[in-house]
Amino acid sequence: MKSSIDIHVTLATLDDMEFWEDNAEEAMDRFNALLHMLYDRADEDIDTVSLENMIQYIWENWRNDSHLLDIDDDDLFDWVDQLLSTWDDERQEPR
Repeated sequence: MKSSIDIHVTLATLDDMEFWEDNAEEAMDRFNALLHMLYDRADEDIDTVSLENMIQYIWENWRNDSHLLDIDDDDLFDWVDQLLSTWDDERQEPR
């Protein structure tokens, strides 16, 4: 269940965003907005492990992505919706 995950524990800090140097604060805000989008759009009864895996996937694929600051909210919402609708724990790459 979604409520068993505290999204605030998963959020990035400035230290996590050192890749971005002078844009670290903006990148942190954008990255955390993405994590919130996922959490907010996930069903209340989503499997906890699946949600944790999706959060990890976002961390691995978006934290240092050079497009993070360029992509608009609508595209991020679409990406999150696609992730939620197609996620399959068994088909994900090993971490």
